[in-house]
Amino acid sequence: MLHVRSIWNGAISFGLVSIPIKLVNATESHSISFRQIHTEDGGRIRYRKVCELEDREVSQAEIGKGYEDADGTIIPITDEDLSHLPIPTAKTIEIVAFVPADRIDPLQMDAAYYLQAGGAPAAKPYTLLREALKRSNKVAITKYALRGRERLGMLRVVGDAIAMHGLLWPDEVRAPEGVAPDASVTVRDKELDLADALMDTLGEVDLDDLHDEYREAVEEVVAAKAAGEAPPEAPAPAAGGKVLDLMAALENSVRAAKESRGEEPADVTSLSPRPSARTAPKETGGKKSTAAKKTAASTSTRKSTAKSTAKSAEGAKKTTAAKSTAKKTATKKTPAKKTASRKRTA
Repeated sequence: MLHVRSIWNGAISFGLVSIPIKLVNATESHSISFRQIHTEDGGRIRYRKVCELEDREVSQAEIGKGYEDADGTIIPITDEDLSHLPIPTAKTIEIVAFVPADRIDPLQMDAAYYLQAGGAPAAKPYTLLREALKRSNKVAITKYALRGRERLGMLRVVGDAIAMHGLLWPDEVRAPEGVAPDASVTVRDKELDLADALMDTLGEVDLDDLHDEYREAVEEVVAAKAAGEAPPEAPAPAAGGKVLDLMAALENSVRAAKESRGEEPADVTSLSPRPSARTAPKETGGKKSTAAKKTAASTSTRKSTAKSTAKSAEGAKKTTAAKSTAKKTATKKTPAKKTASRKRTA
């Protein structure tokens, strides 16, 4: 059982079933708060509540609520006035519908509370509502009054408890007009492939492992100054600049994410297009490009023919020279044979 002071006591209206409950905060802030001080002497700066008519400080017990009319007139409103409002949600969380959870826009989500059963008589109907929510896979839409206004809420099951999220009224959520880029942008499939690769590399995370590093850094500064030491120095900021090449930035991001997880650097070059400057014509006109191709082909053919002709001529020259050399050699050797024959005859 939560040992937290309740901020509202009432009941859940579930048809004709009434479930006494206590509303307690489901969240708490761990942020570091600072006091305002006088920089010259370190003295605290405090705010005092002063009555404008009497020009004197008043205690909290003397302070009430008032509504300022259009002409500046203050109309006093007491807690008793508000307790008699002619609405059923003054002390009741009224369930008005059950809807699938995905019907709720996350932009409407506000403060979160736990609903604590108000004593033993509330245990049975509380458990009934909890199990009904579980089995239906739906959330309950409620209306309730808190801090001087009627609010919208959503009930859902968290563990063995029922939680309530305050919701903004639909007309309190602004439409995202003028937020998206005005320019028409085309995203290529290769860019989406790299974005998908980066998402896969980053993977999932256990939210329990995340913590407030800013708060820890502030605590280090406070501890250092309290001990009379110099506060730790901030690390050098990462090199920034405009992203001129989206593909290169995505590739580098995938590699960095891989390395940070102790994995082998990702081979992402195959995912990005690498157009060759050689094959990219300077002019995009169809006729000029075709003519250029024909000219290149003709030039290539002429060069090939010239080379072939030169090789043939060179081969012919070598063949002719070889034949001539052979004839001369044969001519010189013939007289020697005849002389030898004559000697043998004698």
